[in-house]
Parts: sequence; structure tokens; C-alpha cells
Amino acid sequence: MDKKGAHDRLVADYFAKNVVYMDEMFRDRFRFRMSQHLFLCIANDLTNFDPFFTLRWDARGIRGLTTLQKCTSAVRQLAYDTSSNMYDEYLKMSDRTSRESLYKFCKGVVRLYNKRYLRKPIKNDIIKLYHAHESRHVFPRMLGSIDCTHWHWHSCPNAWRGHFTRGSNNDLNILG
Repeated sequence: MDKKGAHDRLVADYFAKNVVYMDEMFRDRFRFRMSQHLFLCIANDLTNFDPFFTLRWDARGIRGLTTLQKCTSAVRQLAYDTSSNMYDEYLKMSDRTSRESLYKFCKGVVRLYNKRYLRKPIKNDIIKLYHAHESRHVFPRMLGSIDCTHWHWHSCPNAWRGHFTRGSNNDLNILG
């Protein structure tokens, strides 16, 4: 496998000065609406957090995969909901390494960003979200997900009761 060639293609496509895919295409192709800058920040943080994300050589002196290859594999698996062997041709990554990249990526993101970005919102956060969403979409008390609407739906079939709730705050009252 030509891992260095795969890394060079990845850099040329997304991370070089004269990239093939501009930032807008980067966001669309990853479907996370993630900018290149944010992706690189996360990749850098993961490199400092877990040695798995660093470039290493094996016992035979053969070059391993780079941070960009491992993070790209993980993000694309999450974004496209695909299997781990989907990117073996482009990234030159085995199915096992791709699965491990996804696992360690998710574990690292949760450990790194849990307290600041993945915490449960406080009342003030929710008020700000309501105001921002209502001013943009003119639909009161909706955060973009049916489990946050707290609107009564009297016509809900009994078979669906509880399917669109978080299971907290007596959410079963939402569906009538």
C-alpha cells in the first residue's frame, strides 16, 4: 500500500495552498458543515491527546498513516454513515485501522470537548438558543428537533408514542 501517496493526494485535495476542493466543498463533502480550520484544530488536539493519531513507523521501518488520514476516515464514516472499509482505496487504510480510527476519534472528541461543548445546556443556553432560532425561523420554542418542541400532538398513533422523546422531563406528555 502506498500510504504516503494517499496522504499526498489527501493534502492536495483538501489541505494544500491551491486545493482541489475549496472550503465550501470541504464542508459539503464532509456533511458536518465543518470548516477546514475546525477539522485541523480537532486533528491537532487529537494528536496531542492520543499517540494513535501521530505518524509512526512499524517494526519493519514502514511508514504508517498520518493524522489527516485517520481523522478523515473517522469523520467520513460519521458523516456518510458508511462502513470502515469504504475508504481503503483513497486513504490506503485497512478496515481494522479505519474502525480503530473511528473509535479513538469519538473517544478522543468526547474526552477533549465534553466539559465545554458537549455538556448539557443550562437554562441560559436554552433561552439564547430559543431566541436565536425564533428570530431566524419564526417558529417559537423549537430548537430544531422534535424532542425539544414540547408541543402536544393529539393525533399521534399509539405505536409511535415515546419514539420522538428524550425520556426526560415527562416527555411522554408531548405526544398527547
